[in-house]
Amino acid sequence: MTAEPVVHIHPDADVLTAAAARRLIGRLDIAQKQHGTASVVLTGGTLGINMLRAVAADPSRSDVDWKRVDFWWGDERFVAKDSPDRNELQARKALLDLLDVDEARVHPFGSTDDFESPQAAAEAYASELRRAAAGETNDGGGNLAVPRFDVLLLGMGPDGHIASLFPDMAGIREQQLAAVGVEDSPKPPPQRVSLTLPVINSAEEIWFVVAGEDKACAAGLALAGATEVQVPAAGARGRHETLWLLDQAAAGQLPDALRAAGETF
Repeated sequence: MTAEPVVHIHPDADVLTAAAARRLIGRLDIAQKQHGTASVVLTGGTLGINMLRAVAADPSRSDVDWKRVDFWWGDERFVAKDSPDRNELQARKALLDLLDVDEARVHPFGSTDDFESPQAAAEAYASELRRAAAGETNDGGGNLAVPRFDVLLLGMGPDGHIASLFPDMAGIREQQLAAVGVEDSPKPPPQRVSLTLPVINSAEEIWFVVAGEDKACAAGLALAGATEVQVPAAGARGRHETLWLLDQAAAGQLPDALRAAGETF
């Protein structure tokens, strides 16, 4: 069972990132009270990293025991481990290095220092997901063994791509693998590693965090019923909740019914 999207519209990107940060802290706190631990799949990009900075700056971050949080990534640039292009490095500088985390619970994708190809890095990440699942396979992932993801964060490109799953490319069509290597990303750098859509959709909750007028067309298409091959964001649905956290500019081309039903903050 997947959740129909719920839209929350914020005045601007700054208000959006602060609100998303507070929401994430609260959701991880609830997950720890329910399960003893919590898990989040991080996203990169300017907005995704700004959201992590907002988490670091929010006084309520102390509500979460960060040593009992598992950190995963939706995708990664296949570059050197110390490259400033890496989502992991950006996330560490914005948040993880400021927290008392358990490094055994931090699960970055491999880099060019570790693997010869993005495909090899993807296979290794799939193996790590299977190990972490430890017998608690999430039915939302079908036959793919994945751990529980309480929240999976997604940005979205102007073309509607999510993670490193791009329109009309092989990655968005993949149903059997947990992670894929990307050799010819239309957005640099060309080599990347990404979770696949079935694994993304195994998350309890998926949150899109999207800002900017350049994203409005893709957001409108995704929420109007485009196919995931055309607009990958259209295919992402959480098992229990799918939130679109938008600023006013990104919400500019939503279907009228969704805009009317959406909550404005």
